[in-house]
Amino acid sequence: MAKQSDMNGNNDLLLDVQGLKTWFYTRDGVVKAVDGVSLQLKRGEILGLVGESGSGKSVTGFSIMGLVGERGKVHAERMMFDGYDLTKVSAAQMRSLRGSRLAMIFQDPMMTLNPTLRIDTQMMEAVHAHEKVSRRAARERSLEVLRMVGIPAPEARLKAYPHHLSGGMRQRIAIAIALLNAPKLIIADEPTTALDVTIQGQILYEVQKLCREMGTALIWITHDLALVSGLADRMAVMYAGHIVESTSTAELIERPMHPYTHGLMSSIPSLGTRGQPLFQIPGSTPSLLHLPPGCAFRTRCYRADAQCEHAPSLLPVGDDHLVSCWHSGEKS
Repeated sequence: MAKQSDMNGNNDLLLDVQGLKTWFYTRDGVVKAVDGVSLQLKRGEILGLVGESGSGKSVTGFSIMGLVGERGKVHAERMMFDGYDLTKVSAAQMRSLRGSRLAMIFQDPMMTLNPTLRIDTQMMEAVHAHEKVSRRAARERSLEVLRMVGIPAPEARLKAYPHHLSGGMRQRIAIAIALLNAPKLIIADEPTTALDVTIQGQILYEVQKLCREMGTALIWITHDLALVSGLADRMAVMYAGHIVESTSTAELIERPMHPYTHGLMSSIPSLGTRGQPLFQIPGSTPSLLHLPPGCAFRTRCYRADAQCEHAPSLLPVGDDHLVSCWHSGEKS
């Protein structure tokens, strides 16, 4: 597989996506699920991709993984991963990258698990697909990652079928499969939604540990800003197919600049809001078939004025802090 030179000569930059557009052509019109998303990720870095349902978070992950269906058309000005141009690799080359260098954890574990095969068969096949090792070595690696994600009695779980396990247990096994080959990038699509808080915390700890020790980068897709704030180094907030704000986690928590980000922050329960109604962003996410002209958030925004009828650009408002809003400097 041909590998191009490192991006811009920066050996720390693992993923460089510029101008990503993923449009779905339907009978009713064109759904612009992702419309001009740009993001970069360093080796070992954790990026939180945050937003409401329908904002384009998952489709962004599927686009990077090359998993968009036939109805979807993916175009990017630039989509480089570890020196590989993902816009030019063949289907066979992409299959080789997936599972070894690139891995995805789906929200529904049954998108990963085959209900007709035992867990050990599926996990060992995932190892053998990318590396020539003995069955014993593949089995030992499978047991190791099952222990990492908190699976009790992992030897017994290897002999089980997916329908023998609870939903939470299946999700932990799906996460373990993604960790099997120590990929350089993991895209996690809300993988801990079905898990209890204790196991959720354990998995977040193990994922952070893997990123730090192995140099694995992570894109954690979620609507739970509170959860990802304790995990991610940086965060990107998505709305209606666009990134509207991007900066370090600490900066975003301390100084949210976009009104949508501020609304998400204000809706998080805290000790100070106990017994009080939580803040709600008015309205609902607009249909991607019929987006309003200009800023897509303007119909729900308390800052909106005539200027917002023109689409703002994602521009710097400080060191490594990008915001797409005409009124980002105003107090909330």
